[in-house]
Amino acid sequence: MASFVIEGGHKLHGEIHPQGAKNEVLQILCATLLTSEEVTVTNIPDILDVNNLIQLLRDMGVKVSKTGIDSYTFKADDVDLNYLDSDEFLKKCSSLRGSVMLVGPLVARFGKALISKPGGDKIGRRRLDTHFVGIQRLGASFHYNEERSTFSICADRLEGTYMLLDEASVTGTANIVMASVLAKGKTTIYNAACEPYLQQLCSMLNRMGAKISGIASNLLTIEGVESLHGCSHRVLPDMIEVGSFIGMAAMTGSELTIKNVSYENLGIIPESFRRLGIKMEQRGDDLFIPEQEHYQIESFLDGSIMTIADAPWPGLTPDLLSVVLVVATQAKGSVLIHQKMFESRLFFVDKLIDMGAQIILCDPHRAVVIGHDRNSQLRAGNMTSPDIRAGIALLIAAMSADGISRIHNIEQIDRGYQNIDRRLNALGARITRI
Repeated sequence: MASFVIEGGHKLHGEIHPQGAKNEVLQILCATLLTSEEVTVTNIPDILDVNNLIQLLRDMGVKVSKTGIDSYTFKADDVDLNYLDSDEFLKKCSSLRGSVMLVGPLVARFGKALISKPGGDKIGRRRLDTHFVGIQRLGASFHYNEERSTFSICADRLEGTYMLLDEASVTGTANIVMASVLAKGKTTIYNAACEPYLQQLCSMLNRMGAKISGIASNLLTIEGVESLHGCSHRVLPDMIEVGSFIGMAAMTGSELTIKNVSYENLGIIPESFRRLGIKMEQRGDDLFIPEQEHYQIESFLDGSIMTIADAPWPGLTPDLLSVVLVVATQAKGSVLIHQKMFESRLFFVDKLIDMGAQIILCDPHRAVVIGHDRNSQLRAGNMTSPDIRAGIALLIAAMSADGISRIHNIEQIDRGYQNIDRRLNALGARITRI
């Protein structure tokens, strides 16, 4: 198990480029299974979850070639369907949550899929009902093998239908869309997720020959086609990384320029940090964060305490609430953080409390943060990263703290952030990987 040793109190300065979006790439890579022709994908981040999925595709028989620093080609013209029944495949799926999105493409193109319960962050209940019910509505049958803890999915030919999703699940919508593009007839998906990453997936599928309309809305209509062809696709910059860098600049009182952020796809993220009092300027497609010693949390118009909550797009992504929470610890004022989607994601706050933060954990979903306004610095701590987003929040806290901190289990951070220690050290941070 690797660890970070962080010497806090150092300001950052310079420019940083966000990596390709992890949550988009996992969808895009699964979609390459929908065609036997070559698909080229660029701006792929070099992170653990993505690399594991690429290797899984290789093991399935997909021809994968790395053509540049962040570019790959994929050709799924000879997929080994027998491998899908192997213990090795199922074991790899169980440690990679993104593997659940293999189901839609495999059933759509080959008529069958086998998958174990996927893993991922331990942030609370993350049910798969939306995935499975949606694909069942298209005509697939599901069978659960209790002895192997596996789901087998079969369908002779999927058929389009109308469905109203019980939740606007991003990965669930992606899985159903990928299954629908080769289904017979018309599929209508209402209450579909419409995040930029889902928009990117739909646009890529259309370039491959799919017929998807309603992109960027919560009502998608898909006319099934017989087959798809190859294409080229460039992944968006990671909005979660952009938000993480905004938080780092604020907490360390640094001046930072975040390059090529695809500002129109950031949604409410900049405004959410502005509510904490953080100043920023849009300069073309860059985001400039000026050095700011103090920042003050806004109140609502009636004077009541500010509440920042996650919500489906275009609301604030739940992946950034951990960062927003830690940034609030050094603001002036108080804020209620309401994590609606996952009931275990706020449990890392005890580590911040040990560092001197003033936080009241009301219940598994809500925490009140009383900001220090830099009157007292966070103390260095010894902690363990429970998940990707809590891990980056703890790293931000350690970078602003007084003294030397240690963060263990940083493999969790590596799952979502590419070479984060080297990139931050180039800006003036003091982070050592042990």
